[in-house]
Amino acid sequence: MQNDLSLFSELVELLISEEKNHPVATPIDTNVLYETLDLQLTNEPTIDSDFKTSLKDIIRSTPKTASTSFFNQLFGGRIPRATLGDLLAVMLNNSMYTYKVAGPQVGIEKTVLRKICDIIGYPSSADGTFAPGGSMSNYMAVLMARDKYNPSVRNEGINNIMTLYTSEVSHYSIAKNASFIGVGRHQVRSIKTNDKGQMLAEDLDAKITHDIAQGYQPFFVNATAGTTVLGAFDDVKQLSKVCKKHDVWLHLDGAYCGAVIFSDDYKHLTNGIEYTDSFSVNAHKMLGTPLSCSIIVTRDKAHLYQSFSNEADYLYQTNNDDFNLGKTSLQCGRRNDALKLWTLWKSVGGNGLKSIVNHQFHLADIARNYIKNHPDYTLYSYDNSISVCFNYKAIPAKTLCTALYEHSQLMVGFGNFRNQDFVRMVTINTVLQEKDIINFFKTIEEFAISTDF
Repeated sequence: MQNDLSLFSELVELLISEEKNHPVATPIDTNVLYETLDLQLTNEPTIDSDFKTSLKDIIRSTPKTASTSFFNQLFGGRIPRATLGDLLAVMLNNSMYTYKVAGPQVGIEKTVLRKICDIIGYPSSADGTFAPGGSMSNYMAVLMARDKYNPSVRNEGINNIMTLYTSEVSHYSIAKNASFIGVGRHQVRSIKTNDKGQMLAEDLDAKITHDIAQGYQPFFVNATAGTTVLGAFDDVKQLSKVCKKHDVWLHLDGAYCGAVIFSDDYKHLTNGIEYTDSFSVNAHKMLGTPLSCSIIVTRDKAHLYQSFSNEADYLYQTNNDDFNLGKTSLQCGRRNDALKLWTLWKSVGGNGLKSIVNHQFHLADIARNYIKNHPDYTLYSYDNSISVCFNYKAIPAKTLCTALYEHSQLMVGFGNFRNQDFVRMVTINTVLQEKDIINFFKTIEEFAISTDF
C-alpha cells in the first residue's frame, strides 16, 4: 500500500502541473482513442513501469476540471479540505446502510442533514439522505410524492392518471423520472416561463385546474433554484400558494444553485423554501466538493420510510432505525458522500461556505460587466445568476465553443433559450479569480482574430 500511496502522490503532482501548464487537455478524437492510449485489458499483468506510463498518459489527456480554463459544466475546481474528506472516505471504505458498519460516519451524515434542514426552516420531523446525483434526488422526491397521494401504488401499481408539473426549462430528469415511477412522460405538464426563465405561477394554476376537471390526479410540482441554462430561480413563495390550494407536493430542485441557502446575501433567491415538501442540493456544484455529493431532504421523514424502507433481517441487526440509514435510502450499499462535505464545513465554518457562494456571484458580476462594456458582445442572461450567457460578434455559439475546445484554448459550453443560441460560461469553478474571468474573454478575442470562422 505504501508503494501505491507514493505512486498516487507522484500522479497528483503530475495532475497539478498539467492543470497549470496545459489547462485544457488536447482532446482525442473518439475514432482514435483506443489507438492513442493503452486502455486494453489482458490476461497478463502489466509491468509497473508500463502501468505508470499508462496512468500518466491518461492524466495528461483527461479534461482538467480544476483548471482556470474550465467553464464548461456546473461543477469544477478543487477545495483541499473537501478532497481530504473524500480521500478518507475511500480509505475507510464504509458502507452507509447500518450503524454497525459505518459507526460515527452515520453521525456525520445525520449532522449534515439536520443542519441543512434547520437552515431552510424545516421542522424537527424533517430528515434526508445522500443520493447518487441530482437526477436521483429528484427521483426520490417524485417517488415520495407519488406514494403520499396514491399509497396503494406501491403494491397494486398505478391505475389512474397522475400528473406532475415542471418549468419548460427545468432539468431533463423530471420527464425521465416520470417514466421510472410508472406515471409516464406524457403526464408531465410543461409550465410556461417569463423572459428570465422563471416558472409562471398563473400557468401552473391553470394547468392543474384543467387536469382536475379532466378527472386526473395532480400530485407533484418541481420548482428550480438555478435552471440549467440561465441559472434562474423560480418564485417558490408564489408557487407554494398554488400547491397549497390544490394540495400537491412542492419540490425545489436546487442541484445547481440551492447552496445559496448558505449565503445571507443570496438566500433570498429561495424565499419560501420553508413551504416546500422536499429540497435537493448538490454540494459538488456551488460548494465545490468532489463528485458526487447530492442531498435530498424532506420536511417529514415518514415519507422516506414509506417509500424506501424494507425489512432485511440479514442486514439490520443492531441499533435503532434512526441510525440504520439504509431504511431511508434509495440504495442498499452506499459510499460515504457526507464526509467530504463535513470536512469542508467543519474546517471553514458556515462563514466559509457563505464566502464560497458569494465569490461565484461576484465573478459572474465581473463577467457581465465586461460584456456590457464591450460592444462586440451581446448579453442574454441576468443578474443574480452564475450562468453568464452571451455571444461574441457574429460567431455562432456552437462553432466558437467547439473550436475553443478542439484547439485546447478553453472549455466552455453553449445553450439555448427561446430559440436563441449563446455561449454559456459558469463561474462555479472554485479555483477561479477575477483575473481568470478577464483572461477568459481575452482568450476568446485573441482566438477569434487568429481563426477564420
